[in-house]
Amino acid sequence: MAEPDTIYFYAQPDPYGEFSNFAPFGVAMECTYWPTVEHYFQAMKFHDDAYRERIRSATKPKDAKALGQNRAVPLRADWDDIKDAIMYDAVRKKFETHPTPRDLLLGTGDARIVENAPADYYWGCGQDGTGLNRLGEILMQVRTDLRTNA
Repeated sequence: MAEPDTIYFYAQPDPYGEFSNFAPFGVAMECTYWPTVEHYFQAMKFHDDAYRERIRSATKPKDAKALGQNRAVPLRADWDDIKDAIMYDAVRKKFETHPTPRDLLLGTGDARIVENAPADYYWGCGQDGTGLNRLGEILMQVRTDLRTNA
């Protein structure tokens, strides 16, 4: 069977849902264990340690995301400059740490990976497919890196 040219993912119960930052695969980053990549990523938007801990302790990744979108707490000034590197590091750690999503990612061959997030034109493809798909790009880079370091 030929591999698909493009793999789309978004929600956890969907095929390839393990690629989602909401998927229940925790990461140890900054000497702390984070329940999901989403928890870590959202917390890194802030310098306030107490607020970071509040995000880390959120029950669900959607709650962590909501806290991360709160602008009552100031974003770190360098966020736009470092957000892609933060995302890459956390996504890579997730796939290095957990065999199930790693095997799924490595099994995608050379297929293009797209986060089918209709409201997200930066990390996903957006509603009309014109989004930057940065998360998909990062997943493909992590896939290449895992193969290279295997």
